[in-house]
Amino acid sequence: MAERKKLRRNPACEADEIRPEDTNTDPPNTLDGSPAKIEIFGEEMIEKQVKASANSGRVYLPPEWVGHKVKIIRID
Repeated sequence: MAERKKLRRNPACEADEIRPEDTNTDPPNTLDGSPAKIEIFGEEMIEKQVKASANSGRVYLPPEWVGHKVKIIRID
């Protein structure tokens, strides 16, 4: 049986860490009301339509994404 290496976690990179850039809920400001350019880096992208769900909206994602961090951007 192969020897398993234990990886050390970097506390500065924890997924549950709250960073100031993650807590800003204000939309990007544009003076004329036009859409703002938003640039992000990630692993995969899916474009879907939000479906109604009771008093909210819902987007289904692949089961492989469960437990991963995602960001949702409204484009229209």
